[in-house]
Amino acid sequence: MNAIESAQNPHRSFVYGPVKSWRFGQSLGIDPIGEVSTCSFNCIYCQLGQMEVQTLQRQIFVPTSRIAEELRSLASYAQIDVVTISGSGEPTLALNLEEILAIAKQLTRLPTIVLTNSTLLGDRIVRQALQFADIIAVKLDAISSHQWQRINRPVETINLSDILAGIVKLRREYSGTLAIQTMVLSPWTTEMLEDYIQLLQRLRPDEIHLNVPSRPRALVRQLDARGNNAVKSGCGDFHQLQCVSADVLSVLADAIQTTTKIPVRCVPIGLS
Repeated sequence: MNAIESAQNPHRSFVYGPVKSWRFGQSLGIDPIGEVSTCSFNCIYCQLGQMEVQTLQRQIFVPTSRIAEELRSLASYAQIDVVTISGSGEPTLALNLEEILAIAKQLTRLPTIVLTNSTLLGDRIVRQALQFADIIAVKLDAISSHQWQRINRPVETINLSDILAGIVKLRREYSGTLAIQTMVLSPWTTEMLEDYIQLLQRLRPDEIHLNVPSRPRALVRQLDARGNNAVKSGCGDFHQLQCVSADVLSVLADAIQTTTKIPVRCVPIGLS
């Protein structure tokens, strides 16, 4: 357990970390969802395990005052590079997302990041709240509806075309750094690569992040899985998905960057 979590009960803490992020450095996590994992997806690779609640209904899960209290209780932010809003599900489900981003910026004076699965980007109020973030990383794991359904297992009322339309709207309105984050589960065919590149040229992100499922997927919900902590033995089974090789990922990244001229970053395979 790290210094921040040792000062708090991790099963009641909504501020956690720092988490070592291959993309952003030392990241202080803020969980706006709380102890019951809640998301509009139930991804086959999610390190949190099976989602306890799947919904598109926005609500306040954790009061902003509670998050502010935990942020104020920290002795220092000196060893932290960024603040990341993520945690136990889809952060844009939190109605107080804008307030959380504002208080995090006010108290830490650090760049703020939101990791989102993109399902609520069609909502104008959600897009307005996201304007307070310095970086938004939007999930795009598939370019066909069949593949998307199989990987992300969304709430039934969501469709891929609406998600893509939401990302386009966000791109038009958002002046910060927009990244596309894609989980690579297996080698891509030439056709898949061409379709992905074509989509990127439409969405025009500032960066592309290629990831692999390097952490085991808990089959029983574990709150500690939000960060770098390993799945605890004795707390239920877990499943380690097979990763593509570093060479496969590198070739994919080079092809995407060469064609689109958009910077591509890859997870260092073998590191969490």
